Amino acid sequence: MTVDIRVIRDRLPREIADLESEARQEGHLHISRVIAGWSAGDLRFERDGERLLGAYVGKALAGIGGLTIEPTLSGALRMRRFYIRPEIRRHGIGRMLALALLDHARAFCSIVTVHAGNADAAKFWQALGFRLYERDGDTHCLEILPHIPSGRPHDVSG
Repeated sequence: MTVDIRVIRDRLPREIADLESEARQEGHLHISRVIAGWSAGDLRFERDGERLLGAYVGKALAGIGGLTIEPTLSGALRMRRFYIRPEIRRHGIGRMLALALLDHARAFCSIVTVHAGNADAAKFWQALGFRLYERDGDTHCLEILPHIPSGRPHDVSG
């Protein structure tokens, strides 16, 4: 399975509606929040260090994940709006997406936080090296060492 990680900017991909529908069926509203925030102009992942990535398998959007400025911890970023389609979980796509975001984060901060919404998500983040944090709405954090990224994902303009 070939996975292509792309930067999402300018506009959300049309395929995000399918992700939203699947997430809602699972009881998750964070993709709806991405769409609402983007539409309102409140959250476009465009401040310093912020980024929204899409993981594509073929032409299909398999998942998304983003980084935003962490509002409760100076100089940190927060992993947000992370979602992988249920039928392709456990194939390493979420890991690839998270590692691409962490690689990007290294140029901007030394700490990344996340709020794991459930036990499976907590296990996922812990497998990536995040440790329990439980402060200011976050559940986990990761201290990262800075380095120069070796490659950049493709830009997506819609």
